[in-house]
Amino acid sequence: MNRFFLPALVLPVTMFFSVSAWGQAAAPDKPMKPVEERDDLPRVLLIGDSISIGYTVPVRRMLADEANVIRPLTNCGPTTRGVQHIDEWLGEGKWDVIHFNWGLHDLKYIGSRGDGLVAVDSKGSHQQVAPEAYAANLERLVKRLKQTGASLIWCATTPVPKGAKGRVVGDSQKYNEIAAEIMQRHGIAINDLYTVALEKQDEIQLPANVHFRPAGSKYLAEQVVKEIRAALAAR
Repeated sequence: MNRFFLPALVLPVTMFFSVSAWGQAAAPDKPMKPVEERDDLPRVLLIGDSISIGYTVPVRRMLADEANVIRPLTNCGPTTRGVQHIDEWLGEGKWDVIHFNWGLHDLKYIGSRGDGLVAVDSKGSHQQVAPEAYAANLERLVKRLKQTGASLIWCATTPVPKGAKGRVVGDSQKYNEIAAEIMQRHGIAINDLYTVALEKQDEIQLPANVHFRPAGSKYLAEQVVKEIRAALAAR
């Protein structure tokens, strides 16, 4: 049976567990715990930040008898973290579909000492990963992901709402444009979750916060599942 390789170096201490844990079924409502895989189902990997963590459980429920839905047991953060840990997250097993995103952590503003999210107009603040570096990192990550032979789905970064600390409204769209050029050049499918979320932003997203209400995460999950099913059907 294929087993997911855990990125132990990036897991909080509270997430460490023994190898024997792989023989135990994880609680169905815990996105950050390992799952017991079925050999008769394809393997799907979700890579992303807290937005993807929010839709992981509903995606698993919707695909319960169609695919093993797995994610790195961590917030995948910016592209710099992806470059550092992508080999660990991919492990040695075969993947059928990989649905991936970076962006919200790249475009956020951090302090001059890299000490976390700060107001955009703070002295010395800067984006964690500038657009040029974001493009270079994504290019590197896409080339590595293509080596897996999996069907790849790029997930567009969701909107930054008005009032969200440390981020600028419209930057998601700018970073998505960079990503779209790369994905189109590599022939990678795009899940336009940005537009899907924007259409019901006031209803599904928290005010002045990039995160989503539970019903909003479920709404995003429905779009994610639609794209994953299409990718699996095309294999």
